[in-house]
Amino acid sequence: MEIIEDRDELREILNVWRRAGEHVALVPTMGNLHEGHLSLLALAREHAERVVVTVFVNPTQFGEGEDFDKYPRTLERDKIHLKRANVDILFVPAVETIYPFGTNAATSVTVPVLTEELCGLQRPGHFDGVTSVVSRLLSMVQPDVAVFGQKDYQQQLVIRRMVADMHLPTEIICGPTLRDEDGLALSSRNQYLSEEELKVAPQLYLALQDIGKELQSGNDDYAALEQQATKTLEKSGFKPEYVSIRRAENLGEPDRETDKLVVLAAAQLGNARLIDNIVVEN
Repeated sequence: MEIIEDRDELREILNVWRRAGEHVALVPTMGNLHEGHLSLLALAREHAERVVVTVFVNPTQFGEGEDFDKYPRTLERDKIHLKRANVDILFVPAVETIYPFGTNAATSVTVPVLTEELCGLQRPGHFDGVTSVVSRLLSMVQPDVAVFGQKDYQQQLVIRRMVADMHLPTEIICGPTLRDEDGLALSSRNQYLSEEELKVAPQLYLALQDIGKELQSGNDDYAALEQQATKTLEKSGFKPEYVSIRRAENLGEPDRETDKLVVLAAAQLGNARLIDNIVVEN
């Protein structure tokens, strides 16, 4: 595995691969890798001969008072995982490489509408930071495919929209959410949870599953289902930000004719902000 920090060195290797007719997959991460990330690497390998992983804790997607400074950085451990996964390149750019004019003067990429609700409403500017960094990584690597996880459902939809709107020649692939045996979605932020909170955290997934069962049984009182789940989470010790039933393809408001729904939730539990979702087909 090549470990690269320099953009020009990265470009030279990528050019060699392309001349050889090899396809390239990109898996962008912020590091602190877990089994969920590793599953995305395996998915990337199914679609390309070469896999590039980036580890970059992106400052522009963290708002004021969020956990940028304390976000877990475990690069040496991440290198071990990536070598075992036979990744071809680990790209570890400096902030100055990604934002050569500084973060305050950086060009920003905005995807309207999709970013204005749910996590976008709770974290103003977050998705602008995501699309701004992902667009730069896609430009630097120019991959045939890029792989993201379903746990960040709204994020992958935003990235799909950006890629389509900007005519970028990269296919976006979404890998399924990996979970602990108790149902808790794997996340780098789970380590913020105390032992007692870890026992409570799976209730978020259970609340989504309960909604899913109701939807599949024909219950289309979406507001009542959302309110009941919110109350259940509050009783369990969560501070819910939202529980929402939406159209899976674009997060629009659903109706009785909607074939595919996504149930999304975000909630604070102790020091951790947890997000999760399930897709329900009628």
